[in-house]
Amino acid sequence: MAETKRMTIREALSQALREEMYRDETVFIMGEEVGVWGGTYAVTRGFYDEFGEKRVRDTPIAEMAIVGAGVGAAMAGLRPVSELMTINFAFLALDAIVNHAAKIHSMFGGQFKVPLTIRTTTGGGRQLGATHSHSPEIIFAHFPGLYVCCPAMADDAYGMIKTAIRNDNPVMVIEHSTLYQTRGEVPLDQDYLVPVGESRIVREGKDVTLVSFSKGVHWCLEAADILAKEGIEAEIVDLRWLRPLDTSKFIESFKKTNRMVVVEEGLPQFGVGAEITARVMEEAFDWMDAPIKRVTAEDVPLPYSREIEQMALPSAEKVVKAVKEVL
Repeated sequence: MAETKRMTIREALSQALREEMYRDETVFIMGEEVGVWGGTYAVTRGFYDEFGEKRVRDTPIAEMAIVGAGVGAAMAGLRPVSELMTINFAFLALDAIVNHAAKIHSMFGGQFKVPLTIRTTTGGGRQLGATHSHSPEIIFAHFPGLYVCCPAMADDAYGMIKTAIRNDNPVMVIEHSTLYQTRGEVPLDQDYLVPVGESRIVREGKDVTLVSFSKGVHWCLEAADILAKEGIEAEIVDLRWLRPLDTSKFIESFKKTNRMVVVEEGLPQFGVGAEITARVMEEAFDWMDAPIKRVTAEDVPLPYSREIEQMALPSAEKVVKAVKEVL
């Protein structure tokens, strides 16, 4: 087993990017403030001096251009990393992401590949107002041809960036803005990759299955600690990838516990929870002992006020309440 080092998610991302840039000279980074400023969340701090302006390119505030240029560069044989400051601004690049990056390989009969990595941040909880606090990961996971991953742990952040850069398909790596300081053990292995479309069990239990991803995994872990004090053992499945979606582990877990709560920061309508619930109904209905519960953000534009914003977001307490309802 590889030796590990404890580091933050920010440090894991930075180390992975740096290693991939040294490993493959066709890898370059572009986006707003990624160069001289060192990145909005300091992930690329020092890269401009280390690799130069040719490979760490500051761009205008133009998300369509950041991704569009990335698509073209990828088609021409490079492996660009297009950074979007937040996922809220990815809406401005939807045409490049959905109509071009995701579809070119198929529409050209496999003659072109688009090895493009799109890094962006998601999530509320930082008092940035309704237009800067979306969690719309499910929108991008809707489209075939585009891979979507959402790291919750430092080792996944490290491995997913490497997987994305080395993959010949466009991959969105969606990082939660409040998790950058979260620490974890990261393998000291420059070839450590997270398999595309593979979820994992992060805690074993027998009474209820909690399914989540990104920040939701941490709410689930906190809730599981609270429930364990009352003798309730929750099993937690971290989806990790929203596309391709791995159904095997949460279906297997549900067949063991017969009860499920799905936790996401997204909105309740047409969300990840709805998809997971449908899959369980189709594949494991006979094992169901209670209706599946969903814990989501409230169905409102996220408020600016800190107290009201926290009320609108999921929490460990809301997960505990949902678990007790299904039990």
